Amino acid sequence: MQIANVDRCLSLIEMLAGAPEGMSLGALAERLELPKSATHRLLQTLASRGYVGQDAASQDYSLSLKVALLGFRYMDARRLPDVAQEALDRLAQDCGEYCRIAVVEGEGLAWIARAQGAKLGLRYDPPMGGDVVLHATATGKAWLATLPEQEALRIVCARGFATPEGFGKRALRSVDELRRHLDETRRRGYALAIEEGEPGTVAIAAAFRAYDDPQAPTAGTVSIAGPQVRLNEQRIEEIAPMLLRTTQAITQLWPMRQRQAGGARSTAVLAA
Repeated sequence: MQIANVDRCLSLIEMLAGAPEGMSLGALAERLELPKSATHRLLQTLASRGYVGQDAASQDYSLSLKVALLGFRYMDARRLPDVAQEALDRLAQDCGEYCRIAVVEGEGLAWIARAQGAKLGLRYDPPMGGDVVLHATATGKAWLATLPEQEALRIVCARGFATPEGFGKRALRSVDELRRHLDETRRRGYALAIEEGEPGTVAIAAAFRAYDDPQAPTAGTVSIAGPQVRLNEQRIEEIAPMLLRTTQAITQLWPMRQRQAGGARSTAVLAA
């Protein structure tokens, strides 16, 4: 029973994370497929720990900033963005588009840093909290292409080829398509997604390693994304070398991040 309650609390947090405007008790209970009384108890538990608040006027529930603060605290402890942010900022300035870093987390990727390089005209600026859909994004394909093919296909097939609402109609839908895209990614040195993650957008991405060795495990990816009207074939050829130089630079910097994180952990142990 306790495990079920933990699972329900986590589902509740994930649900509220996608509803910044808040949700009513009834809507939450319906989505969780629980009685209102049980849902209310979960909400009260989360509220008592400061994770959930209730609007006095509407009575809707929403997440507090505590969840975000925990995320920032965790990222700061691991020193994930710091060591590569300067390289990412430079890439955004040089290419004039939206750039992001994602790191490998288990059998997926998580966004950790971004930089906006577009100053005029259309700006592509997606949220950082979304899941990285591996088969339908340049970021996902860049990482999958570094894995043995069977492992990459296993990871994607376990998740399925469905995409969230709002994704582009050109998102890959089959193993054969994915295998072809991964082959192309390996030949080019970077992944390409044209109107896959979102209609009207183009993205390219490349992987960086945990240290400077071709056999080193992939630590994450760097991506550039923007409107399709601006990122045509010629422009992609111009900015791809910038992307690859940035991944090489971050590969050189990443061992420093590991040493910093190790130092932070040692300090914490000594302090304890």
